[in-house]
Amino acid sequence: MSEKAGAELTALQAALAAEHAAVYGYGVVGGRIGEARRAEARAGYDTHRARRDALAREVRALGAEPVAASAGYALPFAVPDSAAAVRLAAELESRVAGVYSDLVRAAGDARRREAAAALREAAVRAVRWRGSSVAFPGLAERDGTDPATGSAPATTAAPAAPPAAVSPAATG
Repeated sequence: MSEKAGAELTALQAALAAEHAAVYGYGVVGGRIGEARRAEARAGYDTHRARRDALAREVRALGAEPVAASAGYALPFAVPDSAAAVRLAAELESRVAGVYSDLVRAAGDARRREAAAALREAAVRAVRWRGSSVAFPGLAERDGTDPATGSAPATTAAPAAPPAAVSPAATG
């Protein structure tokens, strides 16, 4: 496998892992979100499930084994109510957009177009959930977010949630 093909497969696997985490996260969102935004949460959940399944097929088509979902994921902050569920949905979408920006950089032709569409859709969902936007969705180094911490400067409209990553829960 060429270096470019290896980089593309790595980015595909990262996007698949992010979609697994988003599906999990939307399960939490759906359990806490208010009735007024429940349909929006369901649509996000369905979208991420469909993208997850498509990415798994793409990885298999490249002759690799798709990365498996973890049994559980650590959330970036507690989600005790509807307001926190809205913040979590915005955070999930921002993170997915970031992973798709990496896939845009690594992919070629049709896959790049599909990744760009996924990035755009995630960025739009993040804006809907957050109520504000960033200049360069998916590019933490350009939207004012510190790439090392995920924290935005106090002058932006970033969510108040801590920046910890949605990551597989520790097992063991």
